Amino acid sequence: MEYRKLGKTDLEVSKICLGTMTWGQQNSEAEAHEQMDFALEQGINFFDTAELYAIPSTQENNGLIETYVGSWFKKTGKREQVILATKITGPRADLHFIRNHELDFSKKQINLALEGSLRRLQTDYVDIYQLHWPQRKTNTFGKLGFRHEPTDAWEDDFLEVLETMSGLVKAGKLRHFGLSNETPWGLMHCLQLAEKHGLSAPVSIQNPYNLLNRTFEIGLAECVVRENCGMMAYSPLAFGLLSGKYHRKSDTPSDRLNQFKNLARYNNPLAWAATEKYLALAENHGLNLVEMALAFVTQQHFTTSNIIGATNMAQLKADIKSAELVLSPEILMEIDAIHTEIPNPAP
Repeated sequence: MEYRKLGKTDLEVSKICLGTMTWGQQNSEAEAHEQMDFALEQGINFFDTAELYAIPSTQENNGLIETYVGSWFKKTGKREQVILATKITGPRADLHFIRNHELDFSKKQINLALEGSLRRLQTDYVDIYQLHWPQRKTNTFGKLGFRHEPTDAWEDDFLEVLETMSGLVKAGKLRHFGLSNETPWGLMHCLQLAEKHGLSAPVSIQNPYNLLNRTFEIGLAECVVRENCGMMAYSPLAFGLLSGKYHRKSDTPSDRLNQFKNLARYNNPLAWAATEKYLALAENHGLNLVEMALAFVTQQHFTTSNIIGATNMAQLKADIKSAELVLSPEILMEIDAIHTEIPNPAP
């Protein structure tokens, strides 16, 4: 397994990160423990979770995944072998069951959320604590372009967030903090404020990136390279559409796009048409689409770690195996040709 330095930190993280979003909904605690055991054996030292998980989040399963990770730490005693990332939930109307629906990034709520995560994770510190998505209304979760909403009540509180995170770093509860689902403006504004006020700066950003959504390349890729900020790519298989199983008719009713119809971000005609072309490209080169799609994300010059997710061990093994594949310049040119024909069908 290859390890890469995360931004300006001294953390060396595996280029494949074990994501946990599907656990609790599609995987049991025992299956989650099995995945963590195997991932660590394969050299994966980077796990990512969130206060919000499982997804879709309900009052019954909220926080369950952190509990699974915590019980694994307690059972194995391997907390120190893992670089652990988790997230604080941002504002959303339907998440009334989380922290009494006080889903802001005030000092009070950051501390409350972190204490809950630490308790469930059965640890006294988090390596990377992330803001799951912005408080302000901006173009996240499927919105390609920014449209300003004058009615947005958000007031710039980045400085308060930075001060709170810096205090938690000094207290030893966090080693670092990061952003997620952020825009170029949000990242750069945060970095500039941290430098101006001598505060801890975000060391990473976790955003979607895959063959169907390459919007990260437009502005954020240059930001993370020039600012030396770690990039953690999520949804590299686009909720499983880029596995090819839906096109090959080998999917099952329990698969993600079939089971959760409300998760429609990657389930549209253009995304299907582009995936069909990527599937044909992979097969023409004797490749498995899963491995090709994952390798594409992992070998990007701005990617620090690729967050994989699996609902069974066979998927997990295939995902990890993708770390061995390096796509040729010829294949990359053919991928770019498809991208030019159908650009970002699922932002």
